[in-house]
Amino acid sequence: MVEAVLIDLFSLPANLQNNIQGLLRNTLETIEKCSSLPAPFVYVLCYQRQESERNGEQESLLPALGDFQSLKKRLEVVCSLTTTAALYTVKQRLDEKDLSIVKVILPASRKDLMKVYIDHLFTAVYQFEFEDLQVASDCENLQIAEHQNGGQTLTTQDVALIRSEIQMYLESLPSLNGELTILRSSLIPDNIFLHGFTTRTGGISYIPTLSSCNLFSSSKRRDPQVVVKENLRRLANAAGFNPETFHRVKIDHANAVCIMGKTEPDSYDGIVTNQKGVTIAAPGADCIPVLFADPVRKACGAAHSGWKGTLLGVSMATVNAMVSEYGCNVKDILVVLGPSVGPCCYKLPHESAKEFHRIDPKCVRLFHSANPHIDIRRATRILLESGGILPENIQDDSVTDQNQNITFCTACHPDKFYSHFRDGTNFGTQIGFISIKD
Repeated sequence: MVEAVLIDLFSLPANLQNNIQGLLRNTLETIEKCSSLPAPFVYVLCYQRQESERNGEQESLLPALGDFQSLKKRLEVVCSLTTTAALYTVKQRLDEKDLSIVKVILPASRKDLMKVYIDHLFTAVYQFEFEDLQVASDCENLQIAEHQNGGQTLTTQDVALIRSEIQMYLESLPSLNGELTILRSSLIPDNIFLHGFTTRTGGISYIPTLSSCNLFSSSKRRDPQVVVKENLRRLANAAGFNPETFHRVKIDHANAVCIMGKTEPDSYDGIVTNQKGVTIAAPGADCIPVLFADPVRKACGAAHSGWKGTLLGVSMATVNAMVSEYGCNVKDILVVLGPSVGPCCYKLPHESAKEFHRIDPKCVRLFHSANPHIDIRRATRILLESGGILPENIQDDSVTDQNQNITFCTACHPDKFYSHFRDGTNFGTQIGFISIKD
């Protein structure tokens, strides 16, 4: 069932306004008659020819729009200088209303072009169907204009221009919810390593649970990869690393580790390197982003440690990779546990809690309840210390130094961090990142 209709008049010439009005009237009549909804949301895309006349297109279309009272509150004319800006505005409207199923009515020559824009600005959460804008046989001028717009085949250069347009538009957007903030540990020497943990401020993601510096995109979330890429660019600019040499773990909730410079596994939750100028990162949205640094051998690592990865020993697997690949001494390795869900908030079913109880009974609170509280940080620390990491070389602010303010509970601080546990399926993601300075 179509939830919204997008009518693309963006490419139609201004001097054919009367014919555009006729086209729009016919299209809206069809929507009113055929829609299974009493009044679907309708968005009309128009090219904004003069920036100083923002309402000009809407006013010129008023004769066509005036008779559609049932659509009045659900109909909006979106006038923009670029297709990117117009589509991004429509996306915001869809997201505000939690709409996903969209019919796009557009000139045939615009279809392939529009599909490229949609592929970049939307994710698989949205479903699009396309319908040709019907041009009446007596609209000779429109038929000529349609013909002059050419066929549907796009060149590589056309796609590159679209990508460039999207990038420029996203770069022009203001940061949301305050300045970009990076948390840093005093345990990791900043004369050797560049590192940090991100918070949720300073990006362009506008959906409440993703706002604003979301750093992960998936087919199940509404933030497209281009928005995440722009958030990363802003982070890289603030932190001082190159986003083109940035590598994030490919989460599997297990214990595989990627060695930078060797064949990359299909999925892994740990990553290590001794290459200068390469930034490695692990995401977290309750799971622990763990950073590792050896200032003696000048090597570093990052791991994503959720409850499954913790039980499978992903942190020690990352340490062992640094030892075996770079000759690190386990007693030289520094480990910082980033923002993650604390035992105050995190619960697991009793069967899963048993595994943490075996590591240390203190890892579980209310053990005999159906859903005990779990301390995945304590479990991580115990497993690291069992593997030879010195206790004083592990930073977990919940026990070592609460004034450091790095190991916050993500679920307890909605203003600072994303939380899957708190926010549900459309949650955002922060990261911990580290690199070796040149």
